Amino acid sequence: IMAGELLWKAADENDWAREPLAHLGNDRWQATFTPRRIGRHLCTVEAWRDDYASLCHEIEVKHKAGVDITLELIEARQYLEALNAKAVPCNTTALGKAIATLQDADVAASVHVLIAPATVKAVAASAERAFRVQHPPLLLDVERPQAEFASWYELFPRSQSGDANRHGTFDDVIARLPEIRAMGFDVLYFPPIHPIGKKNRKGRNNILTPAPDDLGSPYAIGSDEGGHDAIHPQLGTLDDFRRLVAAASENGLEIALDFAIQCSPDHPWLKDHPDWFKWRPDGSIKYAENPPKKYQDIVNVDFYGAGAPELWAALRDIVLYWAGEGVRIFRVDNPHTKPLPFWQWMIDEVRGRHPDVIFLSEAFTRPKMMYRLAKVGFSQSYTYFTWRNTKQELTDDLVELSTTEVKEFFRPNFFVNTPDINPYFLQTSGRPGFLIRAALAATLSGLWGVYSGFEVCEGAPLPGREEYLDSEKYEIRIRDRNAPGNIVAEITKLNQLRRANPALQSHLGVTFYNAFNDQILLYGKRLPGGEDMVLVAVSLDPHDVQEATFELPLWEWKLPDHGSLYVEDLMRGHGAVWTGKLQRVRLDPADLPFAIWRVTLPGGAP
Repeated sequence: IMAGELLWKAADENDWAREPLAHLGNDRWQATFTPRRIGRHLCTVEAWRDDYASLCHEIEVKHKAGVDITLELIEARQYLEALNAKAVPCNTTALGKAIATLQDADVAASVHVLIAPATVKAVAASAERAFRVQHPPLLLDVERPQAEFASWYELFPRSQSGDANRHGTFDDVIARLPEIRAMGFDVLYFPPIHPIGKKNRKGRNNILTPAPDDLGSPYAIGSDEGGHDAIHPQLGTLDDFRRLVAAASENGLEIALDFAIQCSPDHPWLKDHPDWFKWRPDGSIKYAENPPKKYQDIVNVDFYGAGAPELWAALRDIVLYWAGEGVRIFRVDNPHTKPLPFWQWMIDEVRGRHPDVIFLSEAFTRPKMMYRLAKVGFSQSYTYFTWRNTKQELTDDLVELSTTEVKEFFRPNFFVNTPDINPYFLQTSGRPGFLIRAALAATLSGLWGVYSGFEVCEGAPLPGREEYLDSEKYEIRIRDRNAPGNIVAEITKLNQLRRANPALQSHLGVTFYNAFNDQILLYGKRLPGGEDMVLVAVSLDPHDVQEATFELPLWEWKLPDHGSLYVEDLMRGHGAVWTGKLQRVRLDPADLPFAIWRVTLPGGAP
């Protein structure tokens, strides 16, 4: 018979905590532990041959079968006598009692004392662990709750002045903080805030011939004013940024910064560290491309060149610099195009100093790569949600994310739009489409995000492209956030419901139910053992009214098909008792293309 323990400790602790493995049968064992703080932990399993358990098992089985066990009891007594001779004093009483009982030759009493908890405990504390083996320690990062549950709002600080002719500042952002928090957002995320290069600067709508007053893309990082550790002068000073971080905290918001490992041709690194780049035979550096997109204003560093060790350290130090300024969340641009060993090393280095840092992976790439990035340390990740529009696509994605092994290490952040992606669905759907995507993102995942403009249903595209017309990446955009048709109230309500209903604070625990219409997605979320369920019906059609008969999951409350549940409409604020498994829903895009209910037993009604 085997025995074992689960061992665990925080990475900076010396001693292991131990928890016995419970035998589940069929050669399977289990134990659990609860870390006491965030940060890196180690855990492992130690196992050994349990000679005493093997001896007791043989005696028990033979005794029940009526087999003579005289010799086995002598062997047991000799085992305990040898153990007692070297046992620590606190165990000798139990061992002595067992030896005395065995000497009395009462078979039943002897069997009983051998398997008594006090005897087993004394033996376990004193006996050598024969053939003991230990698995190499496994690493576990324990993160703060915001790594799983948060609502993100992205904006360009330079567009916050309210005047298209005046560059926004950090002070302008500070003025907007109460409004953003009032919508229920937790994280305020900025694209790069660093100096913008002048060489190959892009003009409006990504043209190659900018006007003298064109601002360029914030992603073309670096100029004679500094690089990744500098602030674009028109935004303000470092002291202004510090005031912004403090003001955000006072308003219940965290600042997230973009960590984009790319440079404008003017970045100081090209002059100071030429070995950090790969130079072409004509003395130039290849600009970045993602066909059909071309980024003539950006060049990439060389992770594999002669200067790689110094480059890796410099990139780590950039993150540490901003962490030192109070930033604890970083959205990482295109991490899948950089070496995985770099991310594992860099994230370990940062979290070794700041264990509360969260990294969001902007990896619109193959799922296996997205998952691997999560395994090397990224807290959360963008996903293909942005392009999942049909009932089958959404169901398949969430089933994979919430029921397969992926759920153990991957947290999806459902951004509804980004400065780079103006989804085709939103380009033609009008206000109902924005409501549909907001409802799906906010209720399917504990993490969701919007890029400024979404709340006013901004979706004018470059013709034939999944990009914004007059993109904010290249110019200041001023928006009337009180414009008719905005969805600020609905976003605010969704974020309120997320806070009030813990079942909505994770992508886990989602179950899809039958709605007999391919244009209506029906799903529920409840906590393990919870009495309440949040039930959501979303029309996927932004143009026409959709109706469906659907199955109310009475069976989850062990009710018959004619049973009753109390249902509260969380968006409209009224309730009713529904009786019977088959119910009917009508979703009108001109009104509200989704419904969110709290479902409970009638006795649990408010």
